[in-house]
Amino acid sequence: MAQDPEAAQAPEADEEYGIEDARRARWTATGTGALLTLAGLAAALLRLTGTAPALVPAAYALGAAVCALAAALASRGRTRRALWLLIGGVMIMAVGDQAD
Repeated sequence: MAQDPEAAQAPEADEEYGIEDARRARWTATGTGALLTLAGLAAALLRLTGTAPALVPAAYALGAAVCALAAALASRGRTRRALWLLIGGVMIMAVGDQAD
C-alpha cells in the first residue's frame, strides 16, 4: 500500500510553525498594512494639495486602499494573500512616486 507523500509531510509542517508563529505573522501583517495605509493616504493628501498630476494622488490612494484590504485579510488569518497585497499596494504607490 503506497503512502500519500503530502500526508507524510503534513505533521512535520504543523510542528515547524506553531500557533504563536501564526499569531505573530497575522499581527505583523495587520500592523504593516495599517501603517502603509496611513502613509499612502497622507502622501495622497500631500500630493493632492500640490501641483502634481492627478495620477500621483490617485496612485497613492489606490495603493493605500490595497494595503487596507491586505490589513483586513491579515486580521482574518489570510496572511499569505495579505503579504502579496501589501507588495502590490507598495508597487502601486511607487508608480505614483515615479510619475511625480
